Amino acid sequence: MGIIGWIVVGLLAGAVAKALMPGKDPGGIIVTMLIGVAGGLLGGFLGKVIFGVDSIDGFFELSTWIAAIVGSVILLALYRMVTGRGHRRGHAHA
Repeated sequence: MGIIGWIVVGLLAGAVAKALMPGKDPGGIIVTMLIGVAGGLLGGFLGKVIFGVDSIDGFFELSTWIAAIVGSVILLALYRMVTGRGHRRGHAHA
């Protein structure tokens, strides 16, 4: 799959990940796309290591989309943990 295909998969996988994990995140569409592309690579790597399958076969393969979305959700959760987004911070009570 070419770079344009990865950008499209990344954009859509990142958007699905944000839909599955709603909340305010800084960065907008660029961060969403980067998380999606990196998530696709992470999902493909995890699929190969855990299940021994090549989960990134092509643009129209279901395994590619599942790997990209799962990887994107993982990276979005990590991104929120690192940046402190996605959870309410408690107020200090005196």
